[in-house]
Amino acid sequence: MIDEQLIQACRKMHRDAQRKMYELMAPKLYQVCKRYLKKEEEIEEVLADAFVIIFTKLDQLKENAAFYSWAKRITVNECLHLLKKNVNFNLYLEESSFKIQPEVAQDTSLEEQDVLKLLNYIPEGCKTVFNLFVIEGYSHKEIAAMLKISEGTSKSQLNVAKTKLKDLVNNFYYQNAK
Repeated sequence: MIDEQLIQACRKMHRDAQRKMYELMAPKLYQVCKRYLKKEEEIEEVLADAFVIIFTKLDQLKENAAFYSWAKRITVNECLHLLKKNVNFNLYLEESSFKIQPEVAQDTSLEEQDVLKLLNYIPEGCKTVFNLFVIEGYSHKEIAAMLKISEGTSKSQLNVAKTKLKDLVNNFYYQNAK
């Protein structure tokens, strides 16, 4: 949880407090961006934009205890804003190349970080819906509104994401772990 005094100092636009807030929050919000975006320059751009919004709209935060959730939602929205420019969320039949060599641990346990790496090999629309539904906990109705697609398309995207992810796990993780 972020210190109340730090939030108050950031509300007053104190640069030292903003720097400290950035140092505390950037690694967590970077990981949020990384779930949605592949290119490092896009991640850095979105992260910077998210912090500008966080610092300029901090007076809109009603409950300081909800700071992380609020900042995370801003970051997710900024990721979606960038993705909407480049991704048609109504298309999901694009084939991704399965000539990948994911880094596989020698033991047979599949870690969260392995699954997150594999998400980079499924189509962008599917990956985004998967992140919003499974990781962020949004409903299909909320996802449809956010991405300007139908609820059915959201559900289809999620099913394709799960199928492709399952195939990737079975074909590349367990096959290589033998």
